[in-house]
Amino acid sequence: MDILTTDFYRRDTLTVARDLLGREIVRVLPDGTRLGCRITETEAYIGRLDKACHAYGYKRTPRTETLFAPPGTAYIYLIYGMYHCLNFVTEAEGEPAAVLIRGAVPAANGDIIAKNRFGCKMEEMSSYQRKNFLNGPGKLCRGLALTRAENGLDLTGPAGRLYVCPGAPPDPGHIHVGKRIGIDYAEEAVHFPWRFYL
Repeated sequence: MDILTTDFYRRDTLTVARDLLGREIVRVLPDGTRLGCRITETEAYIGRLDKACHAYGYKRTPRTETLFAPPGTAYIYLIYGMYHCLNFVTEAEGEPAAVLIRGAVPAANGDIIAKNRFGCKMEEMSSYQRKNFLNGPGKLCRGLALTRAENGLDLTGPAGRLYVCPGAPPDPGHIHVGKRIGIDYAEEAVHFPWRFYL
């Protein structure tokens, strides 16, 4: 099985954020079951100039330390004390930058993902649940059973618990660009067009 390598992530964060669309996240559960989902929405965060980034101005804290890790590392943090968010560290080691995975659609073992989200199989989901299945970073992490326990995982290892496969990158004409969501505090960075979605 092909897995995206460190070189994929060791690039400009905006390039990686766009290039992740259509790729497939694989989450390996403790019993060996593989959950899969296709990425449909991303946001870029670049610490050296982006006031929305947790490590803006190279600020190092216990929470942000993972952002300085090698490219291809999973950065998972908790917001509002209840929602986990999955990011992929990008650029060179020591350069705090990452891509937030904002949304996806199930690609493998969707019933298990649905059970993690709603306690039912996909066919039993309501129309509201189908519409709001994995369309947010907290929803995605809950569906894939990702928590801070997976923070710092190497996404590029051959036998990892979390990795990304090449999948089927979309036609460039189907990629939309806009402002990021939920960063009203970030002054001029609010207007950066660093959100990419299908």
